Amino acid sequence: MPDVTVLIPFRNEKEWLHKLLEAVDLQQYNGGKLEYLFIDGNSDDGGAEFLAQEIERRGLNTVDSKSASGGEGRYTIRVLSNPSRYVSHALNLGIREASSDIIIRWDAHTEYAPDYIEKCVEVLRETGAWNVGGPARTKADGYMQRAIAAAYHSPFSVGGARFHDVEYEGYVDTVTYGCWKKQTLLDLGGFDEELVRNQDDELNLRIIRAGGTIYQSPDIQSWYSPRSSIGALFKQYLQYGYWKVRVIRKHRIPASPRHLVPVLFVLGLILGPFLALLSPVLTTLYAAVLGMYSILLLVFSFTAARKKGWNLFPVLPLVFATYHISYGVGFLLGMLRVLLGKHTTPASDALSGISR
Repeated sequence: MPDVTVLIPFRNEKEWLHKLLEAVDLQQYNGGKLEYLFIDGNSDDGGAEFLAQEIERRGLNTVDSKSASGGEGRYTIRVLSNPSRYVSHALNLGIREASSDIIIRWDAHTEYAPDYIEKCVEVLRETGAWNVGGPARTKADGYMQRAIAAAYHSPFSVGGARFHDVEYEGYVDTVTYGCWKKQTLLDLGGFDEELVRNQDDELNLRIIRAGGTIYQSPDIQSWYSPRSSIGALFKQYLQYGYWKVRVIRKHRIPASPRHLVPVLFVLGLILGPFLALLSPVLTTLYAAVLGMYSILLLVFSFTAARKKGWNLFPVLPLVFATYHISYGVGFLLGMLRVLLGKHTTPASDALSGISR
């Protein structure tokens, strides 16, 4: 098994750094050296200082540690500084600094199975894919976070994206986080640093257009912590929608038709009342579309509540609508900026700010 470098961008994540260090301690990798690069985006919550103290206290930069399986496993930890704060810059910095031939990305708001790294490397070698990862499992606490997680796994919220299906195995158009050969990332030019969001989707689109493949295996297990409020969810998907326009503009093609559906829906909501004034037929059509969408909200809310808990049903229609409308509004704002010739990163914190 080869050496592996794990890239972990973070900013103001002190409470999650504890869990990440636990995941480091528990990794079962009976192979080469593991190198963890924690890439700090100008944290001001004391997280970077805490991490430095933990590294010194544990001797993690030089230690030969016992893995949970009892085998010998050498690993090191380094902290890098990312003044720009954005994830795409952090990942490219990590790629340049990585000493290993295999690179894995970890997200700060995620818990990882003890065999996460080992399974990533196995699947990468067995499939020959350019990028591999596991499905987007979630771990939620509290009523609203549980509702957001329940909707997250429904095909109605994400248009049937395969990486939201925790049981799907096979080739996909994008995958959670990722595991690559370093040379693959270098050949592709790394992540697009113009993107505040969607830099992973954009890289995966380049992989596919270059003739590569992306593979998802349920054996690669991690648990993502979703947003815990409607406001935070709205801001997250507003940014996803906005930055998807930049990706489409760059490649002149959407990665999937599902990315266009929310903006068409939002345009319909905005223009529908005005068009309805022109003809009784258009009025009937507009009412029928709203009625159908309302029925779908109830049907998929019922389905998600049956799986995740009936007490979530009252709020699930609002959660689903937030997924759709926020993404559509963000996409529409991105389109308007392109039409107005404003191609620079917007100053608005809602569109370009670090949301957590």
